[in-house]
Amino acid sequence: MNKAEKLLIGIENVLQIASELFDEVERLKQVEEDCKILKEKLFLNQFTRSEREVFELALDGLSSSKMAEWLFKERSTISQQRKDICKKLGVKNIKEAVQKFKNLHEKAQQEIHQESPQKLVNIS
Repeated sequence: MNKAEKLLIGIENVLQIASELFDEVERLKQVEEDCKILKEKLFLNQFTRSEREVFELALDGLSSSKMAEWLFKERSTISQQRKDICKKLGVKNIKEAVQKFKNLHEKAQQEIHQESPQKLVNIS
């Protein structure tokens, strides 16, 4: 086998490994997205249906008045549900609750990006 043939075999091997790594990265992206969805569901499952509705509107930045208007509830009911949400999450206010929810994904992203490239190569 001459040098050109060895070089071609080497290039084919590198391309095969690159292809496998690309496929693995795509698979890991899907796993990451699935985990994100599961974390959100687990987070929201601690609330009643009504609290979940209020929290989802809080994520959109709506005030208590707007929430009451949209959900056809008294403002006092919305305020109580917001307090209940905060109590369940151990936070002082709804802004902290929203930030806690957003931190679910930021923390996961930081952990993923801290992984070394060597660890990604050894996954298979």
